[in-house]
Amino acid sequence: MSKEKWLFDYTNRYQNLAFAISYYRKKRNLTQEQLAEMAGVTRQHIGSIEAPNMYRGISMDAFFNIASILEVEPYLLLKFNPEE
Repeated sequence: MSKEKWLFDYTNRYQNLAFAISYYRKKRNLTQEQLAEMAGVTRQHIGSIEAPNMYRGISMDAFFNIASILEVEPYLLLKFNPEE
């Protein structure tokens, strides 16, 4: 099987994840810096995760930490749709 068949485009998923983290962070009245400190990452890392055009990968540990801090089930971050 050629390598090209394994390449997938997750642009929309990364954008929705960025919007979800930003939405729930703001809903909890947290700054990027506060969330970063609590999650054990840098503010720049949170900023790049939330940037809708960066498509920055996120570790599962960071993902679960962020979901816990934001007090949302992880699947809600992945299911988030800003149009709804």
